[in-house]
Amino acid sequence: MKRRILIVDDHPVFCLGMSQLINREKDLEVCGSEESAPKALQAIDRLKPDLVIADIALKESNGIELVKEIRRRYPHMPVLVLSMYDESLYAERALLAGARGYVMKQEAMVQVVEALRRVLKGEVYASASVKEKTFQRLVAQRDPLQKSPIDLLTDRELEVFHLIGEGLSTRDIAERMHLSVKTIGTYRENIKTKLGLQHYAQLIQTAVFWSRQAHK
Repeated sequence: MKRRILIVDDHPVFCLGMSQLINREKDLEVCGSEESAPKALQAIDRLKPDLVIADIALKESNGIELVKEIRRRYPHMPVLVLSMYDESLYAERALLAGARGYVMKQEAMVQVVEALRRVLKGEVYASASVKEKTFQRLVAQRDPLQKSPIDLLTDRELEVFHLIGEGLSTRDIAERMHLSVKTIGTYRENIKTKLGLQHYAQLIQTAVFWSRQAHK
């Protein structure tokens, strides 16, 4: 009996490659793929997969929000987040949202298959560095002085903040996230307020610095 996998990603080429990889395994098969959260939820109802693979960046939606909604509607449905976004920035949020694992797309494909099998067994899959960072943050949460203002940002605001740090303009971010320029501007203002920044130049400097620190 093969375990059925639903892929949620808005990159057709990636979906095709991932499907070919998974379908080569004797115990796994891809039962479908979708590019947005609403379509993914409909597919779960229709296809009844054993596991969902989800990216963070989706058309008109956010993968972490999708994870939360799957957790709410289907408490026993395991989700593996497979994303290009740096695990040091998003893995903890994905796991707290209800994902059972986090793998970066740059990792070897054999690692993806291993993650799938472990999550299907009921285990949680994450790299050693993610486990260490999560432990450090749990310890830091006991001390209010060690908490980061970044924790105040919503998942969408964090995504915008990360892309600013990567050097993308407001228009570029809007295109990447499939949102309007006005919406990105609103997120930008919210970030400035929460981080206590006065000017856009300060926001760029802070985002770039934070992004470099996160990649160390």
